[in-house]
Amino acid sequence: MKKTDLKKYARLIARKGANVQPGQQVVVAAAVTDADFVHMVVDECYKAGASTVSVEWGDDALTLLDYKYADVKDLQEFPRWLQEKWKYRAKKLPARIYIDSSDPDALAAIDQNKQMAVRKVISPKVWKYRKPMEGHYQWTIVAMPSEAWAKKLFPEDTGKQAVEKLWQAIMTTTRLHGDPVKNWEEHSANLAAKCAILNGMNIKTLTYHNSKGTDFTVGLMPQAVFAAGAEDTFEGITFQPNMPTEECFTSPDKRTANGTVMASLPLSLMGKVVSDFGFTFKDGKVVDVIARNEEEKKMLSDLVNMDEGASYLGEVALVPFDSPINQTGLLFYNTLFDENAVCHLAIGMGFTDVIPGYEKMTEEERKALPLNDSVVHTDFMIGTADLSIVAETESGKTVQIFKDGTWAI
Repeated sequence: MKKTDLKKYARLIARKGANVQPGQQVVVAAAVTDADFVHMVVDECYKAGASTVSVEWGDDALTLLDYKYADVKDLQEFPRWLQEKWKYRAKKLPARIYIDSSDPDALAAIDQNKQMAVRKVISPKVWKYRKPMEGHYQWTIVAMPSEAWAKKLFPEDTGKQAVEKLWQAIMTTTRLHGDPVKNWEEHSANLAAKCAILNGMNIKTLTYHNSKGTDFTVGLMPQAVFAAGAEDTFEGITFQPNMPTEECFTSPDKRTANGTVMASLPLSLMGKVVSDFGFTFKDGKVVDVIARNEEEKKMLSDLVNMDEGASYLGEVALVPFDSPINQTGLLFYNTLFDENAVCHLAIGMGFTDVIPGYEKMTEEERKALPLNDSVVHTDFMIGTADLSIVAETESGKTVQIFKDGTWAI
């Protein structure tokens, strides 16, 4: 990895991803192994005008030790100092930058029952503070290649060779070649144009079919719109939440999903990779989990039972099968990339920012929306080369919007 490319990437993250504002605080979450790159990102955040930049260091090895030795009740503790930290952030609304370089298999040795028990207690406590912040601050998720992650993708190469190959794939899919800021402006404009077409259709339902076993219909909310690429906070600050991104997405009417959807790519879930799975929905809710073995079925069942909203859909996302990410021919074992390779759905939390005027609604008006609420949001990929998606509009017209896995409009 050339230092000049890393600096260009760091600048893109600060200026275009998080779009750090003068005087704004910034929080960076990253692995200890990414320290050198984090220094570059912090430098660029300060150059963009950040008042302070805090770094939250993560380490998978320490997490493994925590789960190996600590009792569940101790891991479930949400101490006062942590509550105060979240209260402070809810007040200050710092921009958040997440740098992901995780080994997909790093946490595979963790007792899944223990991890789920901790997550079920901690997630609602954190969500209590995070929920009021939604839509009011910028955030972005980006990736850095680690040797463990790279070797998962390129097992026949040396560690150094694998890292360089993964870095090249990241550079390509995040549009770092040439002028990355200009590249992202053009890309966002193209995605926005596609959303404008979708939003002009007044879509009532989407029906999915493919040879993998997906036979599924979901309704959309008339209040919601499709969004893509760059997003705006309620205060009007534009940012790029995912880098890379190829999706046009919205949140569905949580009551309307019916039928079966089968995953087309593996999913990295709680430190393990789950493959060949699916869900059957009835009146919006997951009523059956399909998995290749009992262990994975339990993991998925625990996920959809995390809370009431975890068994309903929070997102439908349209991504052509010939997306730049899918064209790399790689399975990244990382949701940031794999969800942007093909069409996907997400169980759990829906997005308030796809509801125009949401920030001006009363609490009663918000609760009346059929928008899913949950402490989880888990994307899983369903796109295939033969995926068909037919839209029915509010006027009763049917329109083929995906054919053979890609756009038909």
